[in-house]
Amino acid sequence: MWHNHLVDPEAVRWPIKGPSDRPKPSVNEVLSKLQRYGLATISCGVALALAWPIDAPASCFLLAITVSSLFGGLGPGLLSVGFSAFAFDYFFLRRTVPPADEPAVFLRFAVFLLAALLITGLMEAKRRVEESRNRTEHALRLVESDLARVSRVTTMGELTASLAHEVNQPIAAALTDANTCLRWLNRDHPDMEEAREAASRIVKDATRAAEIIGRVRLLFKKVAPPRELVDVNEIIREMVALMRSELTRHSISVRTEFAEDIPRIMGDRVQLQQVLMNLMVNAIDAMKDVDGARQLAIKSQRAENDQLTVTVSDTGVGLPPQQTEQIFNAFFTTKADGTGMGLRISRSIVESHGGRLWAADNSPRGASFYFILPATIGGHE
Repeated sequence: MWHNHLVDPEAVRWPIKGPSDRPKPSVNEVLSKLQRYGLATISCGVALALAWPIDAPASCFLLAITVSSLFGGLGPGLLSVGFSAFAFDYFFLRRTVPPADEPAVFLRFAVFLLAALLITGLMEAKRRVEESRNRTEHALRLVESDLARVSRVTTMGELTASLAHEVNQPIAAALTDANTCLRWLNRDHPDMEEAREAASRIVKDATRAAEIIGRVRLLFKKVAPPRELVDVNEIIREMVALMRSELTRHSISVRTEFAEDIPRIMGDRVQLQQVLMNLMVNAIDAMKDVDGARQLAIKSQRAENDQLTVTVSDTGVGLPPQQTEQIFNAFFTTKADGTGMGLRISRSIVESHGGRLWAADNSPRGASFYFILPATIGGHE
């Protein structure tokens, strides 16, 4: 049952913020402001010292105003305009004896003042545009990060059944080994050696299950770990192990070729895992309904200029005709239930690592995706 309650307006006290409620500027903010205004004062002093012997006040003071506005902002820029106008009038317009009063002199001062104000306004507009652009870029990076996480969660949701099977295998093996261990111990003459071996297998199986769960948890994390030296071959092995059940379910064989001499790279392990997972999921989708051999090939090799290349090839339906580059556009998809963000996010991740991602058709069928990453100097194994 709904009840209507009458509220006495006098009983409601809305908080009204007065001047005392405003946050007080911190010591760092005060020091920063003093530095900016100090820069304006010093710039005008240097401009006066340079302009006096060469009698070029307009150029020197306009340069001081530009520096003050560019690095200090609107307030220091206007202060610089005031100092410059005073110095221009006092030291240069009155430099002749007796002081010149011709209209041209005052016109010169007016033009200088107008130019000074114009430069200050333009510098302030430029600074605001740059701040707005920086805020926009920051917001885009946050959105891209959220989209990347959504993509990871969506992809992992599609692999739930496969992951459950993957984790079930070591658990079932551990259960079998535990029963075997008990049988060896329950004999009239317990066989300690066989029981010890069975217990060791239980530890290995439990460790394998924990590693699988750990890899999945990393992919779900919202905050990625900081960049570190990573072994690309190890990442490939991890993702192949993670998706082994999905590949088996669709009768897809896997062939891997690892270059042993490739250097490690400085990168985000989770993001690089996501790139490989996206490319492998796309390859599985491209092959699961085709007739004939289904093979996924993943290859790492050293490239020129101390770089390394990873290739993910399949024998699926291939790339959309004449749309090789469009597949990397946001929201472009050929799957009925696709989001069109996987390849876009993958390319952004690779580019954020200083690399490049592209695709090409295979002969006679299928597609290959390549991404190249710069190696870290001193990161050799």
